[in-house]
Amino acid sequence: MTTDYDTIVPAGGAARRLGGADKPALAVGGRSLLDRVLAACPGAARTVVVGPERPTLRPVVTTREDPPGAGPVAALDAGLRHTTAGTVLVLSADLPFLTTATVDALLAAVADTEDLQSAQGAQGESAGADGALLVDADGRDQPLVAAYRAAALRRALETLRTAHGGLAGLPLRALLAELTVRRVRDDTATASYDCDTWEALSAARARIREHGHVLDEWITAVKAELGIELDVDTAVLLDLARDAAHGVARPAAPLTTFLVGYAAAQQGLDVAEVSRRAAALANRWAAEAGE
Repeated sequence: MTTDYDTIVPAGGAARRLGGADKPALAVGGRSLLDRVLAACPGAARTVVVGPERPTLRPVVTTREDPPGAGPVAALDAGLRHTTAGTVLVLSADLPFLTTATVDALLAAVADTEDLQSAQGAQGESAGADGALLVDADGRDQPLVAAYRAAALRRALETLRTAHGGLAGLPLRALLAELTVRRVRDDTATASYDCDTWEALSAARARIREHGHVLDEWITAVKAELGIELDVDTAVLLDLARDAAHGVARPAAPLTTFLVGYAAAQQGLDVAEVSRRAAALANRWAAEAGE
């Protein structure tokens, strides 16, 4: 089921544990933490970043909480004023390993709630939930990795505003107390990983360079930098590079993969098919040398 949604990214915190550094602008794998989060929600109709203006790889609406630095509840209120969708995705700006799969799971949980309420009618409103949030590997709620029904979030914020005379400085637990939420486990144990300290940032930078992650991370970073959306069959391209290097000459490997990509783009062809054709050529080239 496709859910129409907007995204709010609170990104105006003081980052005291990082010595006041601009945390969303810090890079992991050559991309800012903010851009990595934005990449996880490409289907958002509108994305609102609450914080100072920053360069981003995709268009966003930027706004500030009142007053600036008033905390996450005030930031959600500021961002919500710029949204129109019935569902609002809320994401912290420091999640280097957040994926579209996690976002889809949160949105699906909210959609299931809305379907239940529709089936029960107005009298069944209390049986549904106001949103869904991620629960980390230690069982802790992550209210800034969540999807909420916009109407319920607005009601909860208004209740808090009336009770406290404003929203500045209020903790997120006060907001959660006004909402009924479903909980989605972080099965990857990484989607909720945040970079609150320099040690956590260093660990994130080291993780993307591990053998099992580095190529996917690099390809994703290059695609984001170049503004292209393309499924890349890494194994096929690596096999092609190997065949070109061994059958022709080592410098032929990068040149051949470039030409394959160029041909696929220019002629609208499948990259895997073009790669197979080029690999066959490299093998024929090599076979001649043995004759």
